[in-house]
Amino acid sequence: MREQNATGITSEHFCRAATSERLRVIITDAALNVTISRPEKRNALDRRTISELRAVFIDAADRDDILYAVLTGAEKKSFAAGGDLKDLSAVQTFAQATEMAEIAKSAFQAIRDFPVPVIAALNGDALGGGVELAVACDMRVADRHARIGFVQGTLKITTAWGGCTPSGIEVSTVVTADMAPDRAHEMPGKFPFTRGIFSTGYRGRLWTIRQYSGFGTAEETNERYRFLLDSGQTGLSVALDLPSQCGYDPIHSMARSEIGKVGVSLSNLSEAEILFNGIDLDAISTSFTINGTASIIYAMYLAVADKQGVPSENLTGTIQNDILKEYVARGTWIFPVKPSMRLIADTIQYSVEHTPRFNPISIAGAHVRDAGATAVEEMAYTLANGLAYLDELNARDGDITRLAQSLSFFFYVHMDVFEEASKFRAARRIWANLLRERYGIDDEKGQRFRFGVVCGGSSLTAGQPYNNIVRVGLENFAAVLGGAQSIFTCAYDEAFQIPIEFSAEIALRTQQIVAYESGAARTADPLGRQLLCRMAHRSDGDKNSRNHGRN
Repeated sequence: MREQNATGITSEHFCRAATSERLRVIITDAALNVTISRPEKRNALDRRTISELRAVFIDAADRDDILYAVLTGAEKKSFAAGGDLKDLSAVQTFAQATEMAEIAKSAFQAIRDFPVPVIAALNGDALGGGVELAVACDMRVADRHARIGFVQGTLKITTAWGGCTPSGIEVSTVVTADMAPDRAHEMPGKFPFTRGIFSTGYRGRLWTIRQYSGFGTAEETNERYRFLLDSGQTGLSVALDLPSQCGYDPIHSMARSEIGKVGVSLSNLSEAEILFNGIDLDAISTSFTINGTASIIYAMYLAVADKQGVPSENLTGTIQNDILKEYVARGTWIFPVKPSMRLIADTIQYSVEHTPRFNPISIAGAHVRDAGATAVEEMAYTLANGLAYLDELNARDGDITRLAQSLSFFFYVHMDVFEEASKFRAARRIWANLLRERYGIDDEKGQRFRFGVVCGGSSLTAGQPYNNIVRVGLENFAAVLGGAQSIFTCAYDEAFQIPIEFSAEIALRTQQIVAYESGAARTADPLGRQLLCRMAHRSDGDKNSRNHGRN
C-alpha cells in the first residue's frame, strides 16, 4: 500500500495538486481512495478543496493501475456538507458567484468523466454541495450514519448495512412472520394475482426471450435478427431510430444525423419487408418500441404479414403506443394529448377486432424509471397512465373487459432484487383490484396484469463493463421472481456502444441459464418458495430420519 497526502503522491501524474490538509489519498489494490478531510468544518467544500479534488481526478485519469475510485469523508463524521461560509461571504458580485459555480462544476465534471467507476461512500452528512458531489459519482453507497439532503431513493443511494431500499422503504435486519401479511391462501392464476397470473407459472409456458435490437439499415438489422433467432431467441424486439420514432423522413435535414443511430431506420413499407425478410411472422412474436408513429408502424407490420400470407388474427406481438409517458419522460410525441389519446384508442379498438392476439399498447414505466423515478414512482406513474387509457376506451361504450385484456405493461428492472420482484407482485394485486372496483371487471382474464421488462439500462456502467454481465443476470433473476411475461437482457457493452454479436449472445445466454439451470422456473411463484423450502426441509428431514433409522 502507498499512502501520501492528496496531493503529495509521488507519481508525476499528481504533481499539479498542492500539498494540503484538505484531502487524503490512498492507492491500494488498484483503488484510488480520496478522503475529504476537514472534519472540524464538517468537510465543507471550500474553493481550495474543490480545486484540489478536481486536480486529483484529472491527473489520476491518466493512470492505468487504478480500476475504481472511492470518495468519502473523514472520521465517520461527514461526506461533504455544503460550501464553506468563508468562501460564500466573499462572494459580492454575479461574476464571483459564476466563477465559484464554474469551479465546482469543473470538479464534478472531472469525477463524471473519470474513466473507471467512482463510488461515493456516504458516511455522514451530505448536504448542499455534498449532494451535488454524490450525484457526480457513478454509484452512491450510504452507511447507517449517513444523512442526506434528499430522500435516499431520489439519489438511488444503496445502504450498505440494512436501512432502506432505493425507494426509501425501510428494511428490517430480520424479517419475522408477523411483519408480512399471510398470502399462503392465495394461489397463482387467481384474483388478486399476487403470486402470478397463470396457475402453472413458467411450467406452463416460459417467458418470451426477446432481445431489443435494431441499428443502421433494415438489411443490417435483419442479419442481427437471424443471428439471435438462430441462437435461441424466441421473440423479436425492434429498436427504431429517432427519425422513425418522430415521424421524420430520413432525407429531411433534421433527420440525417440520426439515421440508424439508436435503432433501425424504417420509413416505408419496402424497408419493413426487408427487415422481416426470411422471418415467418406466423411463428414469431414481434415487439416495437414505438409511440408517436405507432399506428403507422403497426400498419406496416400488418401489410408485411399480409404479403407473407399470414392471417392478421394469427399475429402476436406488441406496439408500445404509450404517448403519456412520452410527455412525462421521453419526448418523442408528435401530436397534442387529446388527438394522441384518440388515435391510441382507435388503434386499440381496431387491434381487438382484427389482431386479437396482438397487444396494441404496452404502458411503459421503464422510461420514467430511467429518467430518475424510484421503483415505487415508476409503478405509480404507469398504473395512473393505464387508468387514463381505460377511461378513454370506457367513454366509447365498448366492451371494457375485452379492451382491458388488450393492455400490457413494460418496466425496467434495477439491482435491488427483492424490491424489484415485490414491485411486480404488488402491481398485479393493485391493478386487479382497480379494475374490479373502478370498472366492474370481474372476468379474471380482464384483470390480469401482463408485463415485459428490460434488465439493464441506467444500471449499467461504462467502466469495467464485464461487471454488467453480473448486474444483468441478477436483474434477470429478479424479473423471473416477479413473474414477467417477456424479458430483454441488455448486453454488457450497451452503456457505450451498439452491442457486438459476442455481447448480444452473452445477454441471450444469460436468460437461458436463468431459465434452464437456476430452477426458478420449476414452480409457479418462485418468490413464494418459502413454502417449497419448507416442503423440501421436511422431505430432507424425513429422508435423514429414515437413514438414521437404518444405521
